[in-house]
Amino acid sequence: MTTIDKENIHEAYDDVRNDRTPTNWAILGYEGKNIVLDSTGSDYDEFKSKFGDDDRLYGFLRVNTGDEMSRRAKFVLVTWVGSNVGALNRAKMSTDKTVVKSVIKNFAIEVTASEHDQLEEESIADLLQKAGGANYGTGIRE
Repeated sequence: MTTIDKENIHEAYDDVRNDRTPTNWAILGYEGKNIVLDSTGSDYDEFKSKFGDDDRLYGFLRVNTGDEMSRRAKFVLVTWVGSNVGALNRAKMSTDKTVVKSVIKNFAIEVTASEHDQLEEESIADLLQKAGGANYGTGIRE
């Protein structure tokens, strides 16, 4: 049975959600059968670089969205299954995700990815905009 380091992961989760900290992502990985905090940071390119072909990871990401009149933070849960991950470990991630969601509870969208182009910033921003409903921006900020 998979366990999770709730205390450290919850602390990182709160840090990402906190408007007053620079941290805007956290990555969770595996140590044996335990899901643990792998890393946190603020640079999106560094976030993307953490996901490799042999990795099974979960990411929690803050993305600032909105139009010229209203900016707000939205959150994304990323499930990464690298292309070299075997079938058994791939399948196990679907049940392990329930364990992750016991700590990472609030997010606007969930992205399952196995290719780096699925993690492009623009791609995730587009998914967030579509999930957010109406977009009333005029494109001009005075």
